[in-house]
Amino acid sequence: MLEELRTLVLFAEEGSIRNVARRLPLTQPAVTRQIQRLEEMLGTTLLDRRQKPPRLTAAGSEVLARAKHILASVQALKASAADVEPQGVLRVGLAHGLSDASVAGAIAGAAAAFPKMSLRLKTGWSAELIEQFERGQLDAVIVLRPADHQCSDVLGTERLCIIMQAGGTEPHLTDAGTPISWVLSPEPCDARQRLLSSLGGERHRLVVAAEIQDPAMQVEWVRRGLGLGLMPLRLAARGLPDGLALVDIEDVDLSLQVVALRSPHLNRLANAVDAIAKAVGEAIKIET
Repeated sequence: MLEELRTLVLFAEEGSIRNVARRLPLTQPAVTRQIQRLEEMLGTTLLDRRQKPPRLTAAGSEVLARAKHILASVQALKASAADVEPQGVLRVGLAHGLSDASVAGAIAGAAAAFPKMSLRLKTGWSAELIEQFERGQLDAVIVLRPADHQCSDVLGTERLCIIMQAGGTEPHLTDAGTPISWVLSPEPCDARQRLLSSLGGERHRLVVAAEIQDPAMQVEWVRRGLGLGLMPLRLAARGLPDGLALVDIEDVDLSLQVVALRSPHLNRLANAVDAIAKAVGEAIKIET
């Protein structure tokens, strides 16, 4: 119907079938058939053919006004679809273990490049975020997965280190018979699960002296000698806080994959997700 509406608008502008045929270009009989088809579809007479050349009927004038509105709306829709700049609300989930200042700054910098987009950033444990993503509550998630997990979109590797009170006795991590106290985040913390897996799973019982989600409070508890703690190696590499030391974990692999999951329905927002994922990948690299 759009072609027929365009022909009617052109007829109103040109005043004759011949001139419309020249502009399209079509033969005059083809132009006449388009207007006749439109009359059949609408069930009304659009041209008063008693006059030479034909003129719009009252119904034709009314249809003409609506046709102009419809065609303008279609043109605006095409222009909107052609605009590749991301706009709208983007819901992103970020694993708690990645929620530090460097990653936050990287995400903020990437999002700033898309002023028409409104970012909704939610932090949580990876398992919870993946579940919300699969239910369609999040458009994309950046989560932590086991190092041997098969995934196509790996942004990098998050290597963890173990911290202890400076001057304390170096613990024997792989000795299941020696109890070691830990200051850890509550379950289902990704780092905590990785620690337990690396130490032999359920055969190695973790003695949790304190469950604290806030990283700054965890560090303070460790500094006071209440247990060992975990920290991203990339953060420790920039300098440990006073009163802390690293534990030798040469025989323990505490690495996790940083993985991005994207909705297949992102459309124009896909560019923004790509930029955010790339920025996070750069932020988790260990500076050398």
